[in-house]
Amino acid sequence: MSVVPTPTPRKASSADVDALAITLSGAFDDDPLTVWLFPETERRRRKLPTFFRSLLRASLPFGEVYTTDEAKCAAIWNPPGTFPMGWYIDTKLGITTTRLVGPRIAVCAQGLMYFASHHPKERHWYLQMLGTEPASQSRGLGSAILGPVLERCDREGERAYLESSKERNIPFYARHGFAVTQEIQVPRGPVVWAMWRDPR
Repeated sequence: MSVVPTPTPRKASSADVDALAITLSGAFDDDPLTVWLFPETERRRRKLPTFFRSLLRASLPFGEVYTTDEAKCAAIWNPPGTFPMGWYIDTKLGITTTRLVGPRIAVCAQGLMYFASHHPKERHWYLQMLGTEPASQSRGLGSAILGPVLERCDREGERAYLESSKERNIPFYARHGFAVTQEIQVPRGPVVWAMWRDPR
């Protein structure tokens, strides 16, 4: 019987951006939040790679984007004090999102601002995104790339935070020590579950 090797996490680089944008686009194709942003399927599949390329390029300088050798998964973390990411980066991301979303931006911007207003003020690591391409799911990739930061949080006594827009992902995060703290009903949008993790 063959033994499936344990995935090895590594930090992503600029050379990974295009591959990881495609990976995240597949992972979030049916996500309630991205479906709300881009309701039309074909439009969503055209626009998401550009959206994720922009987010990855903005996040890489913080040095906490993780993947594995095949780039079939991605975890985008913000270290404490780096979210929001600063007026320049946030403005660039806002311009990109406005261009991609188009006429729906008025509704979406209101919802996203409400969503952001619930972000905790306490010091924490923020998991902005975690995604694995559908064909590579259930192979331990997500757990592998969460490991480096969660181990650091435990070692240094730091807390972590995320929002899950898929209810079925809550048990996965719970296994890694996260607990739901509130349900956020995005105005005219989906429900998002805020989850908090104290160090172990």
